[in-house]
Amino acid sequence: MLWIKAFHIIAMVTWFAGLFYLPRLFVYHAQSSDETSLERFKIMERKLFFGIMTPGAVVTVLLGTWLWVGYGFSGGWMNAKLLLVGLVVVHHLWCYAALIRFREDRNTRSHVHYRLMNELPVLYLVAIVVLVVVKPI
Repeated sequence: MLWIKAFHIIAMVTWFAGLFYLPRLFVYHAQSSDETSLERFKIMERKLFFGIMTPGAVVTVLLGTWLWVGYGFSGGWMNAKLLLVGLVVVHHLWCYAALIRFREDRNTRSHVHYRLMNELPVLYLVAIVVLVVVKPI
């Protein structure tokens, strides 16, 4: 099970790297106006989302489920963690929706919106790590 835990953490780090970086790309994309930059951001966003973030998300959730079933974790900390993981999945889907809007040249949101959305994964990560390590509830 330690190998599963190790790969779960590696996948989670990969997933969060994408969650930190993709909204930052959206910031730059929203500020760009020349065709070359716009097309470059579309490529970068697509590759990050489908090549790094989504595989990281899928592996994280699968291995996390395996650990949950294998160890039988329960309690308030686990319920809170699962709620937060659900919010991270929603954030991931929000990133996908934004990616589609940019891909189709339909983005109407400013770079400030994406700057704010760039901060949420930090809060999720801190809360999840504290719950898992400290188990305060």
